[in-house]
Amino acid sequence: MRVVLVTESFPPDVNGVSHCALQTARHLVRRGHDPLVIAPLGGASAATDTDESPCPVVRVPSMPLPGYPQVRIALPGRRLSAALDGHRPDLVHLASPFVLGARGMAAAARRQVPAIAVYQTDLGRYARTYLGGGAATAWRRIRAVHAAADRTLAPSSAALLDLTEHGVPRVHLWPRGVDSERFHPGRRDAVLRSSLTAGRELLVGYVGRLAPEKDVRLLAETSRLPGVRTVVIGDGPSAAGLRTALPEVRFLGRRTGDELARLYASLDVFVHTGPYETFCQTVQEAMASGVPVVAPRAGGPLDLVDHGRTGLLVTPGDGGAFRDAVRFLAGSAELRARFGTAARRAVEDRSWEAVGDQLLGHYEAVLSDRPAVAA
Repeated sequence: MRVVLVTESFPPDVNGVSHCALQTARHLVRRGHDPLVIAPLGGASAATDTDESPCPVVRVPSMPLPGYPQVRIALPGRRLSAALDGHRPDLVHLASPFVLGARGMAAAARRQVPAIAVYQTDLGRYARTYLGGGAATAWRRIRAVHAAADRTLAPSSAALLDLTEHGVPRVHLWPRGVDSERFHPGRRDAVLRSSLTAGRELLVGYVGRLAPEKDVRLLAETSRLPGVRTVVIGDGPSAAGLRTALPEVRFLGRRTGDELARLYASLDVFVHTGPYETFCQTVQEAMASGVPVVAPRAGGPLDLVDHGRTGLLVTPGDGGAFRDAVRFLAGSAELRARFGTAARRAVEDRSWEAVGDQLLGHYEAVLSDRPAVAA
């Protein structure tokens, strides 16, 4: 099967869309298919494509999003259409379509090529966060793009409900995988943990982008708990402001690969503060690492965290609720161990191979409903 994967983000970008698109491309190659990736061109893209991608990547010119230069916005041009004509896909896969993905959807429709749209980013709420409004406009665009697709895939039950309530048709559930070999309790590193705790009893950590919608500022009260060391792993436009606002927190910057896996496993509690997650991959990685999770009772974490068994769900936006949940878990090493073991068991079979095969099932369903047009 020839597939064109049009994505708003791809490595070396570090975010959920980029990671999922890479894993999708890898799985397609692993199963003997012929994918082509089309993604925005960034400063370091050309130098890393050979190393990062399992298949050819066509980069289209882009510009940084004002106020958030880590996000690239694709510019108009003929490169996308030329790439589709050259690859002659049986199906177009749109990863978090909004700008480049919308053009990909239009190009697929003109060629009568079936398309699947994967919903990954809550752009309506992002519009309110970054623009102070515009959620209705964002949802009109989301609805228009996804309604044109043969099938929309939502990563969680909350996202599926949100899409359905906003009038998006033909929505199906498709979760995310996790590398449970890399993210594993056996990666726990006593020396690393000791260097981070600096004599304190409990190590609490956040992993993710440092951006306004992540609400990392809510860790302020947690970071002041006696005997607790809080670490933040990641980078983004809010990094400088958060370093000033959270003087008790140790900021470790961006970490990846096995180093990130050791950090996850060396935590005693993982805390994710963002209330707008359509899935929340970092929660799943922490769970695979055998770490109990504290997360908002909203969005993707509702599917991932079994409250009172694998972690705790708290009121979104309430720093005191996060603090109280961490304080509760700090009181019992046995409880943390029990939660961590249950968390690991809950996700260890959710491999990228398994969810990749689920994706191929969606491809096959779409192709059987709408056979490819003969050349």
